[in-house]
Amino acid sequence: MRINSYDIDGVIYMGTQHRGIRPHDNDVIITGRSVEESKETLQMLRKNGINNQVYFNPLPVLAKTRITSGRHKADMILALQLSGYDIGIHFDDDPVQISEIKKVHPYLNVVHLVNELVPL
Repeated sequence: MRINSYDIDGVIYMGTQHRGIRPHDNDVIITGRSVEESKETLQMLRKNGINNQVYFNPLPVLAKTRITSGRHKADMILALQLSGYDIGIHFDDDPVQISEIKKVHPYLNVVHLVNELVPL
């Protein structure tokens, strides 16, 4: 099945005053947010009518970096591909994380959103 994957911050969430891109029903969210942040993150998404599967970074908040978040996303994309999913596009706003994803998936179509509302 062909699906797309989405980051949260700077893609889906652009601050309380703005709405970002909304994933379609079967798409997935792969976030650099730590699993420790899952409760409040899921509440925010559900409150906004976004009920997609979310894959959180397994690292604790204080241990994660932009590089490890990018590696987490690359690993999750690979795991999804090995499970039979065809990732059409990954949407992200962080060039560091995009670079880590492209190291593992050089042919993946990654849409780099440039967002002046949410600083890196």
